[in-house]
Amino acid sequence: MTNALLHNARLIDPEAGTETLGWLRIEDGRIAETGEGPRSGGTDCGGLCLAPGIVDLGVKVGEPGERHKESFRSAGMAAAAGGVTTMVTRPDTATPIDTPEVLEFVTRRAEAEAVVNVRPMAALTRARAGREMTEIGFLLDAGAVAFSDGDHVTTDTKVLSRCMTYARSLGALIIAHPQEPGLSDGAAVTSGKFAALRGLPSVPVMAERIGLERDLALVEMTGARYHADQITTATALPALERAKDAGLDVTAGVSIHHLTLNELDVGPYRTFFKIKPPLRSEDDRQAMVAALRDGLIDVLCSMHTPQDEESKRLPFEAAASGAVGLETLLPAALRLYHNAEMDLPGLFRALALNPAKRLGLEAGRLSPGAPADLVLFDPDVPFVLDRFTLRSKAKNTPFDGARMQGRVDRTWVGGETVYTRECA
Repeated sequence: MTNALLHNARLIDPEAGTETLGWLRIEDGRIAETGEGPRSGGTDCGGLCLAPGIVDLGVKVGEPGERHKESFRSAGMAAAAGGVTTMVTRPDTATPIDTPEVLEFVTRRAEAEAVVNVRPMAALTRARAGREMTEIGFLLDAGAVAFSDGDHVTTDTKVLSRCMTYARSLGALIIAHPQEPGLSDGAAVTSGKFAALRGLPSVPVMAERIGLERDLALVEMTGARYHADQITTATALPALERAKDAGLDVTAGVSIHHLTLNELDVGPYRTFFKIKPPLRSEDDRQAMVAALRDGLIDVLCSMHTPQDEESKRLPFEAAASGAVGLETLLPAALRLYHNAEMDLPGLFRALALNPAKRLGLEAGRLSPGAPADLVLFDPDVPFVLDRFTLRSKAKNTPFDGARMQGRVDRTWVGGETVYTRECA
């Protein structure tokens, strides 16, 4: 059934910037109409929040090559349970997604296994090595929504400028990881007193600014469409603001971990808190919250990066970077709502509308004609997260044992229910 009437819901509309009590009608898998006030018949949402499904920009799935860490099936179930209706997947797999053939394999696997929408990125350079451009035109035709080498920074500016020029001619979006690779090589934490006390190799925050300034200069030269995957430091924000004020086609994202955690959470060398870029100071965290609220940073994402137990149960310096986040993205983001730092329409603008708009997707809206990709959630219900209940194959979450508030009750993709929460 892709026809339904949902009523008695708090409609969270990021496009209109409103939150109203009303109803929504689904017809043939799309939103047919919405309205305020009571409506009889259909499904009573019990006054819970009904919002566009999250479009998570930058999800790592282990296929091909690391299916033991995360498959499309397990990632899809985790996404549905977290209110994520579209996963935009990264190309930094064990076999990089750098040819149309690999991209077609990934697309077929996703269609067969995932219960949510999957929109894949492709690599910008062959083998993500930064030496030779991929076949961007053919990869676009095969379904790539953007091009990225993940956390591999292309150090050869001539190669990157050529990639940007060619991508500009095709209207392709480049997603980059702003970082100066020499300064950040081997780093495990952010430079400062905490890093010195822990004796861990560190990276100065200026490395992010240097990397971003370089990328933005090339964007200005080539006119490319550019998205910075993660901005995490206050020192990088002025460069981003200048680029936007100058009219460059530039957007930026931030991960939920950099919005809700800081460098002190590493504590006694807890490797689940080792991510890339490393967690920053509390001042930087607060600056990122303000930048997201004010619209300088556009997108909030999970940067879901599954790692197996063996790669995390190592000394902090040697442990793999990354954390899972598909199921924890929404409840962690609701910390900003409960702290009165952002309202719900503003949160879903960053979680759903802005990433959809940047990628040219129809999702992220409650307007008539949009796909009925929806999440119904209770923003207030408390719970303690147990990592072993996560649907991801990997359990490397920094929120293990954390008190959280807000859970998904039901998720729809194309009007079809793909997740319903079981009440304890």
